[in-house]
Amino acid sequence: MIPAAPSPLQPPRWQQLWREAVRDPRELLRLLGLPDLAARVGAEAAAQFPLRVPRGFVARMRPGDPADPLLRQVLPLDEELRPMPGFVADAVGDAAARAAPGVIRKYRGRALLIATGSCAVHCRYCFRRHFPYAEETAAADHWRAAVDCIAGDASIDEVILSGGDPWSLATSKLAELTAALARIPHLRRLRVHTRLPVVLPERVDDALLDWLAALPWPVTVVLHANHANEFDAPVDAALARLRAAGAVLLNQAVLLRGVNDSVEALAALSERAFAAGVLPYYLHQLDRVQGAAHFEVPDARARELHAALAARLSGYLVPKLVREVPGDPGKRPL
Repeated sequence: MIPAAPSPLQPPRWQQLWREAVRDPRELLRLLGLPDLAARVGAEAAAQFPLRVPRGFVARMRPGDPADPLLRQVLPLDEELRPMPGFVADAVGDAAARAAPGVIRKYRGRALLIATGSCAVHCRYCFRRHFPYAEETAAADHWRAAVDCIAGDASIDEVILSGGDPWSLATSKLAELTAALARIPHLRRLRVHTRLPVVLPERVDDALLDWLAALPWPVTVVLHANHANEFDAPVDAALARLRAAGAVLLNQAVLLRGVNDSVEALAALSERAFAAGVLPYYLHQLDRVQGAAHFEVPDARARELHAALAARLSGYLVPKLVREVPGDPGKRPL
């Protein structure tokens, strides 16, 4: 049972930490002892897609290291403003796959539900950084149009909660949504794609766990961690609590230049995730979204890295190397 919501004067701790996130690139660089890096920060890039990063995630960055792999994922840079051929606003064809407000249908048997546009961290490579969340979130009208769309198609047996980050919603809102979905008899599975247990592990509180344990379907939680340094003791504890509540934990990473484009970094990520009870699932080639070209790793190099990873690790530690191609019936192996 989900406990009564805290009073407005006492928000959950995770919401308080969310509000305290770093939003000024200059403050972030001061915290890391990197004031000289301010010259590379793109003020216009930050205005178009603002910086947001929880302070607990900042604490995992290496002070004084301008090449820190966690810092690189969140710091707005001038490179984002350079127009690059082939990099577009809707890199994965979301608009063409829209089935209802906040519902995207790409693959047989599955419906992706845009639960919210909010995230606890703004990743610079985000493939939905230009998504029109104001018009395209399922929460409008208490989820009615989205739920009706899913209920009207008996071929859908799995709902994927995405965003934004669905766990940025208050637990009471999540409960409202899943209560509506639970009335659909043909749903058999629920999947949640979230970065919050990694960047803000305090989100995994008693209320969220009670909600999770009470759901009527098997639940898979797909995390998004790109580097072993994203894991620490609080993250490990949050993931252990999710497993204890019955969730299956998978990780999908994005191959990012300057972050994890080495065999050593990828192996360390897989081993560290597995040590935390998370099975490596996908290694995505970058979605070619406008503003993210400086993260791209060529396909030939991606294949080399994946082959070297497979030669180094046990098979269950090697994620599938894939790309999302609009119109394909599933992720395309590389």
